[in-house]
Amino acid sequence: MDVRLLNHTPDPERAIAAAARLCYAPVGAAELTETMSDEAVRRVLKTIITSGHTSALEHASYTFAVDGVSRAMTHQLVRHRLASYNQQSQRYVTYAQTPAFVTPPSVADDPAASEVFALATRAAFDAYRALVDAGIPAEDARYLLPNAMETKIVITMNIRELLHFFELRCCKRAQWEIRELALAMLALAEPTAPYIFMDAGASCRRGPCREGKMTCGDPYPKAPKRE
Repeated sequence: MDVRLLNHTPDPERAIAAAARLCYAPVGAAELTETMSDEAVRRVLKTIITSGHTSALEHASYTFAVDGVSRAMTHQLVRHRLASYNQQSQRYVTYAQTPAFVTPPSVADDPAASEVFALATRAAFDAYRALVDAGIPAEDARYLLPNAMETKIVITMNIRELLHFFELRCCKRAQWEIRELALAMLALAEPTAPYIFMDAGASCRRGPCREGKMTCGDPYPKAPKRE
C-alpha cells in the first residue's frame, strides 16, 4: 500500500478559525485570516471542537493518492459518502499481464491457504484474459476479476469527514486493510493541523469506546488534553 498526501487547504487551522470567527466578527474572513493571532486561532478551534459545532471544519480539505489496495477495501471506503473519489477503471483499463493481488495476512501466514489463494486468483485472471482475447469487451470480462485485485484511487475529504473516518477506521475492530489506510492517512494529515488532529482516531482516545458490547477491550492510550 502506498498512500500519499497530494495536497490540502493551505494553513487549514487558520482557514477554519477565520471561517468560524466570521459569524461573530464585524470584519471579513480575509482580514481575520491575516490578523488573528496564533493564540486566537487555537481558542476558536477549541471552542468549535469541544462544543461539537464542527461545520467550520468542512472548509479545509485533503486529497490523497492511494495505490496498491484491493477492490475489497475500496468497496468499504466509498461507503464514506461525504467524500470524492476517482478510481482506476476496470472498464477502460485492460490488463495484459497478471496484475498484483492483495493477500490478507491470515492467508499469507498459512502456506496451504496461500497456495489456494494464488491458484484461484491466477485462474480468475487467466479466464479474464481468455475472454478479452476472444473479443469480449473488458467491461464484461472484468466480472471475473476478484476483490483481491490491486487498484488505485484518489480520495478527497474535508476535515470534518476525515475525523469521522478516522474514528471508525482507525479502531482496532476495523477491517485490517482499511485500518492500515486510515492510520497512514492520519499520519500524513496530523502534521499539517496538529491541534485539530491531536486526538483523532478511535473513539477510545477521547473517552469511552463507542463500540459498546463489540469493544475490543484493548483501548488506545488517551490523547493529550486539548488546551
